[in-house]
Amino acid sequence: MKAVFAERFKSARLMNGFSLQDLADALDNKLSRQALHRYEKGEVIPDAEKINMLSKALKVSADYFFRTTKVELSDVEYRKLNKMPQKEAAIINEKTKEYISRYLELEEILGLQNEFEHPLKDFPLVTEYKQVNKAAEILREKWFLGKGPIFNIVELLEDKNIKVVKLDVAEDFDGLQTFVNGSIPVVAYNVRKANKPDRIRFTLLHELAHLLLKFGDITEREKETLCHQFSGAMLLPEETIKAELGAHRNKLSTLELGNIKKQYGISMQAIVMRAKACGIINDHYTKQFFFFMKQMNWKVDEPVDYQGVEESNRFEQLLFRALIEDQISMSKAASLSNQSLAEFKKEHQPMF
Repeated sequence: MKAVFAERFKSARLMNGFSLQDLADALDNKLSRQALHRYEKGEVIPDAEKINMLSKALKVSADYFFRTTKVELSDVEYRKLNKMPQKEAAIINEKTKEYISRYLELEEILGLQNEFEHPLKDFPLVTEYKQVNKAAEILREKWFLGKGPIFNIVELLEDKNIKVVKLDVAEDFDGLQTFVNGSIPVVAYNVRKANKPDRIRFTLLHELAHLLLKFGDITEREKETLCHQFSGAMLLPEETIKAELGAHRNKLSTLELGNIKKQYGISMQAIVMRAKACGIINDHYTKQFFFFMKQMNWKVDEPVDYQGVEESNRFEQLLFRALIEDQISMSKAASLSNQSLAEFKKEHQPMF
């Protein structure tokens, strides 16, 4: 039990971006750095009063420190890794592990299977655009998505046993993908960008490409470009974009791009890149369009918004199911929600 506490304690510290001295300061030095060091080394388990102090400072429930659900991340690939400080990467890793550990524990309580069926496991090594376009076609077919809009990417991935983690971290982080315990796929995105659901959708599908596709001997930049192209192909199949815009165009209207964005949940800039990839417009016009977007200050905030919702309620649904069927107590439900019992009761008890 000392080893479990030590591991969970260190994880919570890293999740908050604290050094041992930072944590001691946050505790007003009621616990010294040396005492905290002994906890982290597994030499001592603090008493209930000290655990309560630690849980408040580290923003976790008291039983967090004794949770034994195994969560091991495979190699994590971040977007914009070259800009990611080690401290920030540790925060992202530990927050991901913390959420997944609660999720897996809840599934275990309910006896649910979370086996992932890889839809592209036999797809050949990818080195060019035609292959990612084909991969997107196959995936849409296997997941019965047709050629129309996908209304909720988060919910779609969760339905396919891909865990989606919503992180509140620094703005320079877009997303990551990894496998937990070697078999459970995970993608994560930054909640601070949740005011742009089209960007979340694109990011999640970009990470999905990293998860599902095996790449040949190409550079990292080429791989990122192909993952972008996979996102575009998933959101706007070639047959669909040609039906919307025609097979060949000399120029495009921001009005028609805005309408497609509102319907399909893909940014105007990504639509233009998709049109270029599908041979609808040429490279010269693409450059002209992006110059125009820059002149209008529309590179970050486009003139038309996508109003869709990117959210899944699966975790909450499972939690409420376990609670109403008396498989967990109210206090356990609060812990799995990473809330205090008082917070959980205030929010949910009137409904039970």
